[in-house]
Amino acid sequence: MELKRVVITGIGALTPIGNTAREYKEGLAKGVSGSAPITAFDASKFKTQFACEVKNLNIADHIDRKEARKMDPYAQYAMVASTEAVEDSGLLNTEYDADRIGVIWGSGIGGLKTFLDEVKNYAGGDGTPRFNPFFIPKMIADIAGGLVSIKYGFRGPNFTTVSACASSTNAIIDAYNLIRLGKADAFVTGGSEAAVNEAGIAGFNAMHALSTRNDEAATASRPFDRTRDGFVMGEGAGALILEELEHAKKRGAQIYCEVAGGGMSADAHHITAPHPDGLGALNVMRKALDDAQLNLDDIEYVNVHGTSTPLGDIAETKAIKQMFGEHAYKLNISSTKSMTGHLLGAAGVVEALACIFAITDGFVPPTINFSEPDPEIDQKLNFTLNEAQERKVEVALSNTFGFGGHNTSAIFKKFKG
Repeated sequence: MELKRVVITGIGALTPIGNTAREYKEGLAKGVSGSAPITAFDASKFKTQFACEVKNLNIADHIDRKEARKMDPYAQYAMVASTEAVEDSGLLNTEYDADRIGVIWGSGIGGLKTFLDEVKNYAGGDGTPRFNPFFIPKMIADIAGGLVSIKYGFRGPNFTTVSACASSTNAIIDAYNLIRLGKADAFVTGGSEAAVNEAGIAGFNAMHALSTRNDEAATASRPFDRTRDGFVMGEGAGALILEELEHAKKRGAQIYCEVAGGGMSADAHHITAPHPDGLGALNVMRKALDDAQLNLDDIEYVNVHGTSTPLGDIAETKAIKQMFGEHAYKLNISSTKSMTGHLLGAAGVVEALACIFAITDGFVPPTINFSEPDPEIDQKLNFTLNEAQERKVEVALSNTFGFGGHNTSAIFKKFKG
């Protein structure tokens, strides 16, 4: 069976450094930090009092107020980003078979704020269960994908991937595989997360995962720096339209790039810590490269998971050196989490967008906030420190890893007809 080719024909983004794909790209190019003191709630008693929040968003500009009240913020974010991507693709202006257009969405947590609010209301009462009738449909992690399909009448495959911080890359890979197997013509895919709330911040604080640099919020996410002390919570969404090549060409669609391959693996090591030698990361990159039928020296840019945690950055660097050997020193490597923070289940898709921009616009986004080299990390590698670098990128690889040992890698390449 000959596998079909898959291209990207639409993009959308809602991030801490830009509320559209274009704004996000500009933020990446400028090396903007999205980290600032938390505004969503009073964080004065929390160990971490800052995050990378979405800014200047009036949801009423995007969703009817009545409908928005039925959605958790994570679903609202999904609707904003997916609407931009669908409109950008021009799909609705052409003939298509709605039974062959699907939605695969990713979220690591889903409606955390809804769950928190409802439980707080119940706990503060007299024990009588008074729950909002929309409590369950607002909370469940699959509802975002359902809402997107309802809005557009897309009746193809529809499900949600939940693999912690690897969720949206899993969604992209699933969409890619279903299209190339001929099961669908196109997918709206990506992910969203909205965990900047009391439960999200306190929960990750309890496991010592977050940075606590409250006096240096803007520079707290500092991947590969010796002084890194944890990740910065981010929120938002990203969306892609993946489409079968001939279907896209037939309707005259714009094509950003091609999806070349994807890999998935498990560390099988620990519920939160990566394998210290990066074995799971090494395995998943090999699988992605094999799937794409590319050589090591075809890869020019690696957008790393790079969370700014003490263990994770070292393990991933080891994996890259083992994977690429001498070619590792010819790569551009960067962690865009230094700017956006860690969007958890939405991290993969916003980092896939960074790879797409590298291919379409000829620049590698930087790893900002770096000042002190870590002796345990090879400083001869090009981590694209502090400033974006111009580079003609034809093939880029994006790594995304999640608690539970879930590993995903996706490869994107310049479309050449």
